[in-house]
Amino acid sequence: MSRPPLPPFTQETAIEKVRLAEDGWNSRDPGKVALAYTPDTRWRNRVDFVHNREEAEAFLTRKWNREHEYRLIKELWAFTGNRIAVRYAYEYRDDSGQWYRAFGNENWEFTPDGLMQNRHASINEMPISESQRQFHWPLGRRPDDHPGLSALGF
Repeated sequence: MSRPPLPPFTQETAIEKVRLAEDGWNSRDPGKVALAYTPDTRWRNRVDFVHNREEAEAFLTRKWNREHEYRLIKELWAFTGNRIAVRYAYEYRDDSGQWYRAFGNENWEFTPDGLMQNRHASINEMPISESQRQFHWPLGRRPDDHPGLSALGF
């Protein structure tokens, strides 16, 4: 299975890869998202360590079962060869109705077929009020005309 764009990345293909990842995560479909990773993918996500695609899917299922109305924006930070670094922010609410905004950085490493083999994430989050939310699009893909992180001042 191949997941274009493929490494080595150019500025254009790295930006495309980042947007495809954002779109996938905004689908909140764990099975679909997990297919972007190698069967033996390795993740570090806060205190969670994922060791394969099945664990990635289970992690994402747990995540989106507790993070309601999840909306994510990713932005390319740097790239070289088969690696991409991104920064991102997402907003969600928990079961009690409390809203949060999370900020993070990820380092990605891809195999020649474009699947992500390694994902290392560092994330901080803070509670926000509903009036502080910045991500106001219908659930799913972020519209092309919605501001990105830099335009929002993040």
